[in-house]
Amino acid sequence: MILSFFLDDTNPQDADAAAFLEFINYCNTYGIKGESSFIPAASGNSIIRAHDQNDAKFIEYVKLAWSKGIDTHMELMTHNTLFNFETGFRIDNDVHEGPWLYEPLVTLNEYQKYFSNIIEEADKVGVKYTGLTWPGCGYDVCIKRFAELKAEGNLKINQAAYEALLNLAKNDKFRGRVVSIFHEANENNFGIFRKAVDGKYGVYDLMPNALDYFGIWENSIEMVNPDYYITEDGKSGIIIKHLQNNEPYCMWHMHWQGLNPGNGVGWQAFKKVTGRIRQHLSDKVIWMRPSDIVRAYHDANGWGFAANV
Repeated sequence: MILSFFLDDTNPQDADAAAFLEFINYCNTYGIKGESSFIPAASGNSIIRAHDQNDAKFIEYVKLAWSKGIDTHMELMTHNTLFNFETGFRIDNDVHEGPWLYEPLVTLNEYQKYFSNIIEEADKVGVKYTGLTWPGCGYDVCIKRFAELKAEGNLKINQAAYEALLNLAKNDKFRGRVVSIFHEANENNFGIFRKAVDGKYGVYDLMPNALDYFGIWENSIEMVNPDYYITEDGKSGIIIKHLQNNEPYCMWHMHWQGLNPGNGVGWQAFKKVTGRIRQHLSDKVIWMRPSDIVRAYHDANGWGFAANV
């Protein structure tokens, strides 16, 4: 069975940049593979254009992530309101990036220009993206807009956004020709979903089928439970459940606030879980990056490749 993860909200503000280096080095040491996001303007202005020493180190470590087995997703530019690429600052209005991806009247060209600007911003410092993670949004203005979209029957990401990502992949703007997307997670109702395809290029939504019990975005000790993933004896947990059900993969969702080695309450639990995997499942699982999973799935036209990885 394939193992992987999506790590949201990765940034140099919640923990020192050295924490990210520790994380990717740990993953590299033990062959652990997954994804983390890079959000250049999470603080309001682009750290690519103006940064302190900690920001600069963080950017360097993000550039290293690929060589350590970790994909880099754009969780868009701010994980907040839309960004003005001319001024270099977040736009102070009610339009947030999360619900903006759902807006039915946004055109393919508008999405493509915004995504392209994010990619070009990262290119300035040598960071290459492999995919896109939906920036979840819990602000009151977003909750209100989501309710309105639901009432209008439009509570789904605009297909034009997927087509824009496909066009960018075809123009070699991403690291690979098949783009992985992370939108939502579900333990029981999950899968990989084709969103846009043209020949050897594709965009796929790869759903995590395990939740975040490494402290979540609240960095909450109440949300830390390594046994949820795999128990000490290796006989139960969500990973074992999916393995026993002959599922092709088990992928979980994490947040930097709780997972980070600097001050995250879930870091020791992450090391405990991955240690148990090594102890009990070394001959039954293989780690893969999300980008490698979707490319192999696309090329094989299904999960047939999984038996041979």
